[in-house]
Amino acid sequence: MRKIISCFIGLLSCLFFSSARAELHVDIVAGGVDPISIAVQKFETVGNVSKKDATMLREVVENDLKRTGLFRIVNHNAFPEYVKMNDMPKFASWAAIKTQALVQASVKAEGKNNYKLEFYLWDVNGKEQIEAQSLVASKKSVRRLAHIMADAIYERLTGETGYFDTQIVFIAETGSVTERHKRMAIMDQDGYGMRYLSDKNTFVMSPHFSPNMSTVVFLSYRNNDPMVWALDLENGDQTKLGNFGGMSFAPRFSPDGTRVALSLVKDGVTNIYEYNINDKTLKQLTFGNHINTSPSYSPDGKYMAFNSDRSGSQQIHVLDLAKGTEKRITFGAGRYATPAWSPDGQFIAFTKITDNTFYIGIMNPQGRHEKILAGGWYMEAPSWAPGSRRLVYYETEPSEDDEERISHIRSVDITGQNLYDIPLPDDLNGTEPTWSPKMQ
Repeated sequence: MRKIISCFIGLLSCLFFSSARAELHVDIVAGGVDPISIAVQKFETVGNVSKKDATMLREVVENDLKRTGLFRIVNHNAFPEYVKMNDMPKFASWAAIKTQALVQASVKAEGKNNYKLEFYLWDVNGKEQIEAQSLVASKKSVRRLAHIMADAIYERLTGETGYFDTQIVFIAETGSVTERHKRMAIMDQDGYGMRYLSDKNTFVMSPHFSPNMSTVVFLSYRNNDPMVWALDLENGDQTKLGNFGGMSFAPRFSPDGTRVALSLVKDGVTNIYEYNINDKTLKQLTFGNHINTSPSYSPDGKYMAFNSDRSGSQQIHVLDLAKGTEKRITFGAGRYATPAWSPDGQFIAFTKITDNTFYIGIMNPQGRHEKILAGGWYMEAPSWAPGSRRLVYYETEPSEDDEERISHIRSVDITGQNLYDIPLPDDLNGTEPTWSPKMQ
């Protein structure tokens, strides 16, 4: 992935704050919080810097922060002054327009191929600089500078892990419902830079990133043989993940990247197995004559959530990988599926189906404190952003003739608020999204 992105980043951080007063901070846990008002100045340019690039950098930073619902971007026309880099702001003037945070930035050309971005973050009411960073990247990867900058601002003001410098892998669908073409694709978390990872002649499903983002595992139907394959994102090589003697699907990497959990159909029975990448061995994890699928590891690798119909209906169970014992954790009305453990271990996201309606929700790992975040005609496949603040999933809308159903990729935060669509190219449907870890 690093070769594909071709971005080389240097990072310097300087923090200046006073312990004598409360720092500027937004509570991201509570719902309906008042957003922080933040002003992002026009980026200064030094040397041979494209004005288009400088404008784009500012826009990307503002859009990243605005989409969280935690920040209000101050109107540029309301700015009381323009503060040059290394000059002190007139804090009273910014406070007068109710600005709480101020961002200064400059972009400098470094040689023929690189940009150097420097920025300062000011707490207006505290009259102090609370963040300063210097970033270097190739001109081809200039958008990454903006995402990394937005991550730094977000993390400084929320105390949580940023998720802007990430990507989403998904299934891009075209054609009518009866003649659907499914291709694996990847894009930045804001929908920019989409590109295909598979051709239109191969039916693919269920892509998932490895923890280091070097590999994507997925289900491929090539040669009418439904099996799990692995795609190397650096060189584009694709390899079948073993020969298991039956249909394999629903792959998911372990947190350390050494194993892949998957469902395998043998003699008409579907159970979950674990494939060791290093020694190429296969270990059976679930047993019985039931459908066991959609495995998801806990972030410490000690447990696995999955859905099973062993209780008579589709429900979520948790398996202790060391002891081999499992327990059912969902008992609400309806069926539960596609569990996804949050990166911080505090939640399991799920799909719920009841009364002919689909829902995306979260609960704790014991199956309690269920919270519904979104509902609709058909929605599925929740996946977590780094930091466990947001989820991505897909929703399909019904159509009158049943031939032109539209599938959107959507994101919602854990309060159930601030839901938005991730833009896709025209006439393209998006399904089965998986959010990447932060890029390296």
